[in-house]
Amino acid sequence: MTIDKPQVQGGRAIWQTLLLAAGFLVLVAISALSVILVDLARQDNDWVVHTVEVENQISTLLLRIRTTESAARGYLLTEEQRFLDEYLDAAAKVHSDIDELIRLAGDNPAQTDGSNRLRQPVQARLDEFEKAIGFASRHDTAGGIQMLRTSDSGKAVESINEIAGQMRTEEERLFTLRTQTADRTERLASIVTVVGSGLVVLLGAISVALVRRSTRARDEAEAQLRDTNLNLEATVDERTADLREANNEIQRFAYIVSHDLRSPLVNIMGFTSELEELRADIFKRIAALHLAAAPSALPELDGEPALEPQDRQLQSDFSEALEFIKSSIAKMDRLISAILNLTREGRREFEPVEIDMKELIEAIVTTVAHQAAEANAQIHIEPLPEITSDRLAIEQIFSNLIDNALKYLKPGVAGDISVRGRTKLGYAIFEVSDNGRGIDPKDHQRIFDLFRRAGLQDKPGQGIGLAHVRALVRRLGGTMSVTSELDAGSTFTVTLPVKWKASQRNRDT
Repeated sequence: MTIDKPQVQGGRAIWQTLLLAAGFLVLVAISALSVILVDLARQDNDWVVHTVEVENQISTLLLRIRTTESAARGYLLTEEQRFLDEYLDAAAKVHSDIDELIRLAGDNPAQTDGSNRLRQPVQARLDEFEKAIGFASRHDTAGGIQMLRTSDSGKAVESINEIAGQMRTEEERLFTLRTQTADRTERLASIVTVVGSGLVVLLGAISVALVRRSTRARDEAEAQLRDTNLNLEATVDERTADLREANNEIQRFAYIVSHDLRSPLVNIMGFTSELEELRADIFKRIAALHLAAAPSALPELDGEPALEPQDRQLQSDFSEALEFIKSSIAKMDRLISAILNLTREGRREFEPVEIDMKELIEAIVTTVAHQAAEANAQIHIEPLPEITSDRLAIEQIFSNLIDNALKYLKPGVAGDISVRGRTKLGYAIFEVSDNGRGIDPKDHQRIFDLFRRAGLQDKPGQGIGLAHVRALVRRLGGTMSVTSELDAGSTFTVTLPVKWKASQRNRDT
């Protein structure tokens, strides 16, 4: 009779399952029993400690009574104020000590009764001291000493010692009993732990013997998986290198294009300036020609020939065209400068340093203080976590966000801007919120695109800031998002690693 391989493997799997189940049940039983025994041992030890506390309180009470007695006698003998102060302090605490003893002995009716019986002789003893102190206060020290000698104080002292001795004896009995109980519980817990550990070790040995038979197949599968992963990693590294090279090529191309555009733009700017200088001479000559053709046509203005109405309109159109050209040239110049700055920033190597974010944000707020005052805005900085990152990039990110928050406040409404932060799972989450004009949800992605702007275009800008900020955040291994509604303010959320890892340094993401 032959047994095929699947049947063997199936039987082995059943045995492994049964062993795992048995081991699990043993562990559960041992754990439950250990928890119960440990809890019992803790309770027993608590009772032992409680017994010691009661004994200590009895000793404290007796010591307080003796202190009261010695302070009263010292005052009678010397009439020094320090003995009187010591007496008054000790006497005031005696009944508090009795109350504490009653509280501690509340679990034992006999000890509670003994504590209550202590109150009468203790009060009698205190009354005798009080009378003796009264004699001394009337400058009759000898009378006070004589009163103590002739008083029937022996019964009170004997009663106090007798009751305290009975209570000590009871607590010593309880201490012995409770100590023995605690020792038995601890021994039983140790036995359960040792036996359970032995069973676990035995089951573990049997499980190891069975598991080793299936290890070879798993090792072979892992080897194949490693080979596959190596090939995959090589492919990913190759593709990543290609992407990085393509990104660098795009940056170089943008730099070359923007740099080359600057040269013809400078020529246009030069010729525009020359046209502007020639404008007055051209229209002066036109006015002179009209004056020569018709000397009495129009009078001279400020010593110069006046222009015909159609020539004045032409002069106005000419000036307007020049202003439009100059405005377009300035805008083109700003865009080229922005592109150059972006390409330079893209090539800059980041250097991680420790950054106190609260100090950095406060410095940024200081630089825009005048702008905030003009906008009647308050900037609140809440506690911020410290991070390790590139300081210049972080300054650029939050400078842009705070500047935008000030720029797009609602007219006539006091600005309220807040910067807050927290940490979660190794990341720092920063939020810059304002009560400004807000952003339409359909434009939430548009505002992060290069040269794209949203909403009313009544503020200066080229649509580069937020695109640059998001690029910096991504290079620093983070993310950026916005939550906003029209007329309801905006909240920009920047998530960055708390500690920027060395493996992320200067990597294009």
